[in-house]
Amino acid sequence: MSVRYRKERLDRGIKARCEDIFALSSYREMLYLLLPRVLPVIALLSLPLLKGVVGLYWEKVLVVTCAIALLALSWDLMASVGLVCLGQALFFGAGAYLTGFLNHSFGWPPFLTIPLGTLGGALFCTLLLLPVLRLRGIYFAIVTLTLPLLLARFIETTKILGGNVGMSGLSPLPGIWFELYVPVVALLICLFGFRRLINEDYGLVLQGIRDNDRAVMSGAINIYKLKAQAVFIAGVAGAFAGAFMTHYYQFVGMPAFALDYSILPLTCAVLGGVGSFAGPTLGAFILVPLSEILRAFGTLRVVFYSTILIICVVGLPEGIFHYIQRKYHQFERLVEVG
Repeated sequence: MSVRYRKERLDRGIKARCEDIFALSSYREMLYLLLPRVLPVIALLSLPLLKGVVGLYWEKVLVVTCAIALLALSWDLMASVGLVCLGQALFFGAGAYLTGFLNHSFGWPPFLTIPLGTLGGALFCTLLLLPVLRLRGIYFAIVTLTLPLLLARFIETTKILGGNVGMSGLSPLPGIWFELYVPVVALLICLFGFRRLINEDYGLVLQGIRDNDRAVMSGAINIYKLKAQAVFIAGVAGAFAGAFMTHYYQFVGMPAFALDYSILPLTCAVLGGVGSFAGPTLGAFILVPLSEILRAFGTLRVVFYSTILIICVVGLPEGIFHYIQRKYHQFERLVEVG
């Protein structure tokens, strides 16, 4: 008679755990929890130091990856409030154009234009989306998808802000270390800041709006005010990416409203895992370098890129981060079936 086995999943030895609340009794448990949080931060802060090893080209890829990750974090924060946005290019382009205008017209340095472009771009996007915050689901998504395209066509038609040509010859960033570490530090601040925000009472109300906005309204809470605040906070991350990349490229034009800045952050969030903030960041650090690696295949790059993406999404619908997190907190063993 053959012996039959089945897989048994067991949680690892933490005395008590409820999402992000733990009861620790040893340094081993503390190390177990700190390891997946500290190692990625150390690795991310160490990447700029490897420019002599990997080359300056891949360091530039790191900057672009951080910008896309900021847009993905911005998308995930809005999704936490139930606002499915398909127009992250709106935040990117608003921050980029405002920063370029301040530098091109007034000659202000990047230390002024980047913060002003970030806050001004986020405020502009919030005011622009304010009338449509009452929309939900696909209706809000369609509006956000069309707004960047509308602004791009408006700039092209009216010839303002450089029109088709754009604004070039902008002030460069102070140095290579500034170029490499500022987006990395900004990414870490947004990542841990958003995670802390969404786990506070304020964040729980935002998630309540996503789950059942009518129930939140019945508690005498102005959900549209909270939605506007969430859009502004998300806009700060997206507008900073545009403001920084404007001085990084020393140019701003209609490509700032390109559809890539809307679709790629959404793809990163879906691949990495929606609702975790770490998931969209992980997705960005997979998709952007993967796109550069496949560039050697020429036009076949799109085929390989799409195939890999479909396999990952179909095979892991929960997202790569949620899968890794679940496997890290559990282990499996074969037990005999009685």
